[in-house]
Amino acid sequence: MPLSFYGLLEASLLMLNGIAVLNRERFLKKVFSFSSLSHIKFQLIFTRFFSVPLIAINILVILFKLLVG
Repeated sequence: MPLSFYGLLEASLLMLNGIAVLNRERFLKKVFSFSSLSHIKFQLIFTRFFSVPLIAINILVILFKLLVG
């Protein structure tokens, strides 16, 4: 696949999907060194704010790939 703007968007979408499904206990505690209160606050904000747009963007990308090929 040649490097294009769509390729970069698709790669960033795949990375966001990977972050969204990571196990919090095994990965996020090792990477992010927040205090316990801000860590819980960060997780709640991240999961609530990014879950709906991420699902919508995934649906759009799937529909685009089905239509264009």
